[in-house]
Amino acid sequence: MKRVVAVLTVVAVLSAAATAALIWQLTRHHEPQLPEISAYSRGVATVVGPYQYCQVLDLNACRAPGVQGELRVGDRDPVQLSVPSAIAKAPWRLLRVYGDPVDTTQTVYRPESRFAVTIPTVDPQRGRLTGIAVQLLTLVQDQTGEVFELPHAEWSVRMVWD
Repeated sequence: MKRVVAVLTVVAVLSAAATAALIWQLTRHHEPQLPEISAYSRGVATVVGPYQYCQVLDLNACRAPGVQGELRVGDRDPVQLSVPSAIAKAPWRLLRVYGDPVDTTQTVYRPESRFAVTIPTVDPQRGRLTGIAVQLLTLVQDQTGEVFELPHAEWSVRMVWD
């Protein structure tokens, strides 16, 4: 009887050690997954991670993968942009860039007000859409006390025209 109890104890200890080692192995290099946006047009979607992603309270602590998505577009079909709740639960800004890079429009969405936006690929005044960017905003204060918005995270999609 003592022998059975001893064998069961050894098996239990080895099982616990193996489980702990497996959990450690699976989580030791695991970085949190960064949010992704998706853009869809003409039956094709592209999913894009952030171009840059900084900590909200420290804009110098950033990860900059430099990822820019591409989406093939034409005159007729709009772009359908979707953002996950990780973005939509905060104030976020949509930038739309047209033929002239100086000609950029922006819209700021309040928290949890928009998870998707339809964007025409041609604007009658501005021309063809060349890119979009989604930004998460942080309020910062400079040395003079002026408060303004800066993006702490940005996702970017470039339009490729057929």
